[in-house]
Amino acid sequence: MQPQDVAPRHAPTSTGTADPVVDVEQAEAALVEHYPRLVRLAYLVLPPGIGRSRRVLTAHALVQRALPRGRTSASVIPAQSTGRDGDAGYAFVRLQVVRTALEAGLPLRRRAWPKRSQLPPLLPQVWGLRLFPRSGGADELALDQRLAALSGPARAAYVLRGLEKLPDADAHRVLTAAGVPDPEAALAQANAVPAQYALLDSPEFDPCSLQARPTDLMRRRQHTKAAIAAAAAIAVCGALVALPGDGWGPDGAAAPVYAQNPAAEAALDPGRLVRVAPTAWKSAARTDFSVWPTRGALAQDTGLLRRALAVWARPGDSVRVSATPGTQTGGPAGPPQLLYAGDVDNARVVLLHDGLRIARYAEPKDGTHGAALDFARVDGAAGPEASALVLSRADGNVRYLTAPWVTKAAERDLRKPSSGAMDLDLTDGVTAPQASPVQQPEACTAWNVLQLTDASGTHLSTDLGELVPARLTSGRPGSEGAAKSTGTEALATWAPFACSLAAQRSGGVRSVNAWAYADQTLPEAAGTADWVCTRAETWRGAGTAVLAQFHTPGGRYGAVAAKATDVTACGPRDPHVLAGVLWKSEAGSWYLLAAGSSDTASIRTTGGVTASAQGRVLTARTKQGTQATLTGTLDDGTPLAALR
Repeated sequence: MQPQDVAPRHAPTSTGTADPVVDVEQAEAALVEHYPRLVRLAYLVLPPGIGRSRRVLTAHALVQRALPRGRTSASVIPAQSTGRDGDAGYAFVRLQVVRTALEAGLPLRRRAWPKRSQLPPLLPQVWGLRLFPRSGGADELALDQRLAALSGPARAAYVLRGLEKLPDADAHRVLTAAGVPDPEAALAQANAVPAQYALLDSPEFDPCSLQARPTDLMRRRQHTKAAIAAAAAIAVCGALVALPGDGWGPDGAAAPVYAQNPAAEAALDPGRLVRVAPTAWKSAARTDFSVWPTRGALAQDTGLLRRALAVWARPGDSVRVSATPGTQTGGPAGPPQLLYAGDVDNARVVLLHDGLRIARYAEPKDGTHGAALDFARVDGAAGPEASALVLSRADGNVRYLTAPWVTKAAERDLRKPSSGAMDLDLTDGVTAPQASPVQQPEACTAWNVLQLTDASGTHLSTDLGELVPARLTSGRPGSEGAAKSTGTEALATWAPFACSLAAQRSGGVRSVNAWAYADQTLPEAAGTADWVCTRAETWRGAGTAVLAQFHTPGGRYGAVAAKATDVTACGPRDPHVLAGVLWKSEAGSWYLLAAGSSDTASIRTTGGVTASAQGRVLTARTKQGTQATLTGTLDDGTPLAALR
């Protein structure tokens, strides 16, 4: 175990001036440092008509080919005060990316050789998979459609303004240097799209954070078989004729490919969707998604429901598909249950449940281009875990559909336990929009969570970027209680560590428990520090994440002292934890601090620090950067390893 340094740190700064000449090393340094931004820039400028998977690979290829062959004059690079700290290397690479991305959108000419950027990229290549960015909300879909309607130069002008924060004069010079014949017209055309520049930083347009799906497996198999069959057709036919009876095949009694199947047809028939009565949950033996009633103004819209079922079974190339880790994306085995169908913000949304998964289909109100399909596992969900689903995310807010047994909904800031909760209106189970913590800026100034009240009490859940919000609990593992609005101690436990929930985004998290397992008196009369262990459980069982966190008096945030994945520590199977941290006092002295759970009998450290203590806490004088190994012993003599 290497204790973590929680003393204040300061980032080094540097100054410099732009060189009139850009060499390969300078351009390469800029490309590597700003690679995600450059690839996002290329992805946004490239024509959407080439398909999302090819668009991703082409964006990476254009950026990777943007290096100069040698020292290159920088005289064509527009001077900027807002570009990456005036880095001439970055300006050169960005210009190359914009130029080649615009060339990729030019039509092929019959009597002219195509440019390299107009052809599918040779590298990188991913065989057998389609790659595309994660799906965003309705606003991102609408912006993508508006950008697709622009010309290439106008799209580049919009992106230079929004993503690169360039004023029109600098954007004009970049477009001119990239070979745009009429930059003024491009800038004017870009004005037709609303200035929703913050959306350009969303996962919708991030070709570095990707999802993978297989290509058309049947077509790929057919192409391979066709090449073999062309050479051996006569021999195969002769062998089949010689067989007695009706012959045989590798699939036995299976129906031919794409043959009609009664069960598959039933799953795609909107008339056979399972619809639950509004009062069924009141007499049901359990409270889970199977007793949610059908709701929404479009629940009888056969066309919408048919499209949702068809996309679930056969999502096209233009459909944005996402799934929580460990969730299958195949079609339903039979008619699923309809939970909701209606207009939400700028989209038509359908929520379906097949017993194991929730499927959310969303399409823009003005068409079907840019439809999205999202999946989440919900097997075993009951009570508070089956109390809400995400309907939409837009403008930094999130709307939920709540369970029929929910009587009240509210929003509260987990970082401010004493601020109280703000009521949210409920309309047919749909909440008013509330701030989503996953769409807030990087600076974590607040963490807004959903507070639901039902007959069993008040429960907290948080949006982590998935269909099902993660339930928040507190207390010793195995005896957790809901962090209720009246639970002052539970809310106080969560407050300094709420922002650490950001590390669990899009991880298929089912619940997160915070356990204040120890407190420790600090040396030099510096007060008392808190030790808290947070454990995130997932729907798939594997992938659990454990953080041991340390909070000093007056600190706004906790510091992560140790972390681990796929361990039993800090959980119901092993409700024990031991962690250590290096701490610097106001006088400048360094100490190794360690703490274990309540049944820790002794702690010992070896390596850079040799010390031991009876009981659950240890304090030892040391130096900055010391590395040590912590071990402990429980009251019954069982060894206790430190969390790593």
